[in-house]
Amino acid sequence: MLALLFDVNETLLDLSALDEPFTEFFGDPEARRTWFQSVLHTAMAVTAADDYVSFSDIGAAAIRQLADARGLPVDEAVALARRLQDLPPHPDVVPALTLLAEAGARMATLTNSPAPVVQNQLRNAGISDYFEAAISCDQVHALKPAPQPYRHAADVLGLPIGEVTLVAAHGWDIHGAQAAGARGAFVARPGQRLLPVGQPPAITGPDLLDVARQLVAATERGK
Repeated sequence: MLALLFDVNETLLDLSALDEPFTEFFGDPEARRTWFQSVLHTAMAVTAADDYVSFSDIGAAAIRQLADARGLPVDEAVALARRLQDLPPHPDVVPALTLLAEAGARMATLTNSPAPVVQNQLRNAGISDYFEAAISCDQVHALKPAPQPYRHAADVLGLPIGEVTLVAAHGWDIHGAQAAGARGAFVARPGQRLLPVGQPPAITGPDLLDVARQLVAATERGK
């Protein structure tokens, strides 16, 4: 049986939907990417230091810093970041999740975002019913790619971690999951790459539907 954990931001949900409002506010078409890269960089530094700060707090701090550096209203910038809860799914997401559900896969999400945020994200994107659990790293006070979130997610599913596969569009997330003992399936969305070190995952595809087909085929071969 397939047991899958899905990253949310950029894997399931399309952050490019924020490009236009970020460009309008900051006057810079790269502002959304600059902000989210700062969020990820800060989260990595906090995790490497064996510290913990909520991902939402990191997101708000990063956009305050970006707005302040450009002399823009900080409160308006923080409100803009909250639109992360209203992202649409990538076009391949519903067909892929439907295929996996029809194949009998167990599916949950695992994200750095706090539980209320990811629950709103999945509901607003219209995909919450595909998942039996929306697991947050807040529950273990450690952000991905630390090992604790992946192991906690396997515990929530009641499975050994070696029977769980993380599906993600971030190389660092795949690396973290595999280092923790899980399997990985990489969605090579535009601009995303695996890390240049570590074991590559058994499954890589250009989009989620391709990855879903490979996962189902691999399960069928294993029967």
